[in-house]
Amino acid sequence: MNRLLSLSATALAGLIRNREVTSQAVVEAHIGQIQRVNGTLNAVVKERFDAARDEARSADARTKNVSPGELPVFHGVPCTIKEAARLAGMPHSSGLVARASVVAAKDGTAAARLRAAGAIPLGVTNISELCMWMESNNRVYGLTRNPYDAARTAGGSSGGEGSIVGAGGSPFGLGSDIGGSIRMPAFFNGVFGHKPTGGLVPSTGSYPDAAARALRYLTTGPIARRAEDLMPFLRVVAGPDGEDVGCRTLSLGDPSAVSLEGLTVVHVVDNGRIAVAEDLKAAQRRCLYHLASRGAHIKEARVEGLKQSLEIWSSMLAEAGGRTFSDFLGNGTPIRTVPSLARWAARRSPYTLPAIALALVEPFAKIMPAHTRKMIALGEQLRDELVELIGDNGVMLYPPYTTVAPKHQWPMASPFNWVYTAVLNVMELPVTQVPLGLNDDGLPLGVQVVGAHGNDHVTIAVAMELERAFGGWVPPKMWS
Repeated sequence: MNRLLSLSATALAGLIRNREVTSQAVVEAHIGQIQRVNGTLNAVVKERFDAARDEARSADARTKNVSPGELPVFHGVPCTIKEAARLAGMPHSSGLVARASVVAAKDGTAAARLRAAGAIPLGVTNISELCMWMESNNRVYGLTRNPYDAARTAGGSSGGEGSIVGAGGSPFGLGSDIGGSIRMPAFFNGVFGHKPTGGLVPSTGSYPDAAARALRYLTTGPIARRAEDLMPFLRVVAGPDGEDVGCRTLSLGDPSAVSLEGLTVVHVVDNGRIAVAEDLKAAQRRCLYHLASRGAHIKEARVEGLKQSLEIWSSMLAEAGGRTFSDFLGNGTPIRTVPSLARWAARRSPYTLPAIALALVEPFAKIMPAHTRKMIALGEQLRDELVELIGDNGVMLYPPYTTVAPKHQWPMASPFNWVYTAVLNVMELPVTQVPLGLNDDGLPLGVQVVGAHGNDHVTIAVAMELERAFGGWVPPKMWS
């Protein structure tokens, strides 16, 4: 694999800034890799290669005329953007057939900030239908595949981002996450992902959008092949934009100032309800041993409230308000779920089965208000418990899913395993997804590193240490 396809965005920007390589060479290398792999992966659903080449030439001209210290952090570096995030001139359907002709007139906030920081988008990437399932598949673009095994899922809803970053086609990309949509694709595709503290990064330009308290549950963040890009990315995109009312000003710490000596590392092996595969548990234990060797204080905990992860997440999301999923699916008019299910069975539906199923179960929170209130109260108790357990100088290690990347469609047979990521959205805690090498079948292993509110720099510091210890991203053999 071309060396340029293995470096971080930060390293690539440094090479460009110091005139050791041109932006044109870096952009062209990544375009070539996308062209090589995308026919199999179906990760990038609309490219803007010619525009990116023009922007790279402009970046190189600026490099010659401006001192290195005046150039932005991601100057001349290519990236990719999730299709559900607005990128001017690119499709913005979120995988919904009724929106297939929608083209973004302007950038969303995070995309605009990345471009202002010098990043050059190569295209937009695939998602699950309306970003609400863990398999990136829809009737507009089709199915995205995993670069380590095309028979397996790339995850969702930022599955296109995870897939193309994992395949070496992009050093980093813009994702979003309301139930694990950054972290599951990062895990399944062997790269890093970060779900920021709730309210840290505005989600303006995302579709579907959120409202009220759900604006803190929906987070926008990076998927990257190298951990050192996570904090620079956050520094670029964080902070209020005057549009997302859930966004707030939070100070960002420095990962390099975090000491592992005396850091509390809480080991939570599972949620007490859905079992986790042994290879993932073993990988998490290896992290514990390593962090202990660096002076961290290890403690194992059983958190009873995590048993109700599904009920807590769905109840708190329902209570947050905003448009219903059924309304989004019907593009303004709630769908009739039973006829839609019948049309799907007859292979005449414009919707995927997971989307119809979600619309079908969505009303249950409203017809069981007492249960919903009980789960919301339990969720608030769980948030307090986790904050106290982790502490101001600690992290929690927690599985990202129950197994390594499953085969396509298999998640429908066990449709609630994604609660390992989802519950942390309504907790509003920062979480960094860390790759931990490959299992015996050549599939990525990984762990979630969870921190206290505002301690994004602590989870990222631990991610950077685990990358040093275990190697981080391993390029897939089929594309290297």
